[in-house]
Amino acid sequence: MSQLEIKNLHVSIEGKEILKGLDLTIEQGKVHAIMGPNGTGKSTLAYTLMGHPSYEVTDGEVFFKGQNILELEPDERSRLGLFLAFQYPVAIPGVTVANFLRTALNARRRAENPEDKGMPIPEFRKLLKEKMSMLKVDQAFAGRYLNDGFSGGEKKRAEILQMATLQPEIAILDETDSGLDIDALRIVSEGVNTLLSQDLGVLVITHYQRLLNYIKPDYVHIMLDGRIVESGGADLALHLEEKGYEWVREKYEETPA
Repeated sequence: MSQLEIKNLHVSIEGKEILKGLDLTIEQGKVHAIMGPNGTGKSTLAYTLMGHPSYEVTDGEVFFKGQNILELEPDERSRLGLFLAFQYPVAIPGVTVANFLRTALNARRRAENPEDKGMPIPEFRKLLKEKMSMLKVDQAFAGRYLNDGFSGGEKKRAEILQMATLQPEIAILDETDSGLDIDALRIVSEGVNTLLSQDLGVLVITHYQRLLNYIKPDYVHIMLDGRIVESGGADLALHLEEKGYEWVREKYEETPA
């Protein structure tokens, strides 16, 4: 089983340090949830792991499959088996969901073998139909322009469909519950849980316990001031829901550096 190992990660944006020595290991087949107040660095972690150019790594290493992925381009990290589901997915008018997914798959194939002609259309249609059926997504979804005019729930379902099609080993879900009503949250969570049954490893970034009622975490981590300061089981999220973050701040401030 693969694992993503983050060691002493320091990250800055425009000269301001956001991550300040973060350590975390995410195993394939497990769900890790990160919770924390606004501005503590949760989304910074997600974008850094996938190689967003605005985030400057000043120290630390991130290992996956024996490689320090900080030395790789975003597309190389994706081909290695990482995936990021965005908090605010971008619309691409004029590009259908099906064409986007087929292009992404073929780009991966050509990166591995420049002579590859790409997945034949009948084979791709069969694959996409299987994935959409598995996730209970209407087949008409494939012909719509990616995220163009989509509701919040539809955008997140499109992200899960991408994840199912590209088949990563570790997926990072950056506040997937943002902007979703209860019905949409349940549908998206069911899709994630379906993929979890196939040994997907997941890092869930969220503010709220409600998402973790649907996607059950094996581990919950509390992030404060750019570091993981507390870790535990699913009951830790329930404790946060009841008590808030003040007790964590008090404990963290009392702990010697």
